[in-house]
Amino acid sequence: MPRVSVARRYLALVFPWLPIERLRTTRPHLFAGRDETPVALTETVGNATRLTAVNLAAARLGLEPGLTLADGRARVPELEAFPTDPHADLDWLERLAEGCARYSPTVALVPPSALVVDIAGCTHAFDGERPLAADVEGRMARRGILIRHAFGDTPEIALALARYAGGPAPDEKSAVRRLPVAALELDPDDAVALARAGLKTVGDVMARPLAGIAARFGADAATAVRRLSGEVQTPVKPWVRQAPVIAERRFAEPIARTEHVLAVIADLASEAAAMLETRHQGGRRWIARLFRADGHVQPLPIETGQPTRDVPLLMRLFAERIDALADPLDPGFGYDLVRLDVALAERLDAAQLQLEGGETGTEQLAGLVDRLSTRLGRNRLRRFVPRDSHIPEQAELMLPAAAPAAAAAAWPQPEEGEPPMRPIYLFDPPQPIESVMAEVPDGPPHRFRWRRRLHEVARAEGPERIAGEWWRRHDATIPTRDYYRVEDRRGRRFWIFRHGLHGETEDPRWYLHGLFA
Repeated sequence: MPRVSVARRYLALVFPWLPIERLRTTRPHLFAGRDETPVALTETVGNATRLTAVNLAAARLGLEPGLTLADGRARVPELEAFPTDPHADLDWLERLAEGCARYSPTVALVPPSALVVDIAGCTHAFDGERPLAADVEGRMARRGILIRHAFGDTPEIALALARYAGGPAPDEKSAVRRLPVAALELDPDDAVALARAGLKTVGDVMARPLAGIAARFGADAATAVRRLSGEVQTPVKPWVRQAPVIAERRFAEPIARTEHVLAVIADLASEAAAMLETRHQGGRRWIARLFRADGHVQPLPIETGQPTRDVPLLMRLFAERIDALADPLDPGFGYDLVRLDVALAERLDAAQLQLEGGETGTEQLAGLVDRLSTRLGRNRLRRFVPRDSHIPEQAELMLPAAAPAAAAAAWPQPEEGEPPMRPIYLFDPPQPIESVMAEVPDGPPHRFRWRRRLHEVARAEGPERIAGEWWRRHDATIPTRDYYRVEDRRGRRFWIFRHGLHGETEDPRWYLHGLFA
């Protein structure tokens, strides 16, 4: 059968009050009731502190972005000012994008205050584009978030209409032509030059030959015109990426009880496990997302040390995750959508246990790691893995215990009946030792002082000579280390080294790098 191509359609969402709405989540008392406090966000530009955003109460009193803070407080003495926080604004925009994942798997960020949603093939559940947009507006409004939206055949058209036309248009091409030249998103100097040339709308620019526009105003101006005309389309880079396996439930009546949520997640896990089984795969990273009716999304991620399709195991981990939340689940008006994403899947074939039960201990250890990582946090439980490096302090890595076990070098094993060549515990950084006495300049020490105590060496083995990594430019001039395993007269064993050979450095120094058990 011939493949049917689907025309792309995009929904642009612009949040004109995004910084203020983000601030309201942390300081709701300033925005409560009719007596809303005038609030502004500020940024220091040069020697002046200027307003970058104001709330509705401040705007009604005549304040606007660009005004200096001193002038603003002179006009409105009760003005509350807070420093702008672009990182917090971006985090808030990402949370809004996560909420829009209920409408489409492809949601792109357009910082600082816009999203683009690819809605091709996603409108059937809402009976069209406009009901879908109305649902978005309703959910945002319940959270006190105001938006401007518009549709377009390209992301650029949808964004331009949302920003400069204020909403969708019946005839998008005609509406684009009526937009001001600011919709081309050019440099301010280029926009001023276009206006001085008598080109006040996008249609005026489109009516001129593009070769002349490029010659007079630069290639960027011509490219911007092509984008708004639909000739050129910038690829959408989705922030919310579709997981390999997805299972979801939508509810006409939202659910609120935690046990109901867990029951739904269990059903979705069974569906996802069946899909994974047909692929001979198991999931290692599972994310349950609870979409609240007002648009808030509560993610519940879990991770396993090995790929699995064991639903009871997954449910124990999800229960651990809920119990470990700093704030308990707040269903609000209830959850009308529950989605389970298998964000990471790996090969999982059927395995047969050894008759003597050799695999049982491994499975129990993996289960313990999963439970502790879920309860304490992924980065709280770690394990050491060997690294192929002859530099002692770089010979191992500490990774999350639930991280995938990549191929790594084997741990060095001492000869049978011999003590280990290197201690388990290393000082970081190595500790200097003093009063070192040796028979020959490059020989082992006979006496040294460490932590104000003198140690007489009874036995010494070495040297183990370690040079810098000559293939790295910054390590080419690092002095050579000569390591010795020494034992003092009281039986204590140390791993010490001389940093630099005689002739290589003027004054070689000695350091204690580790202690043997």
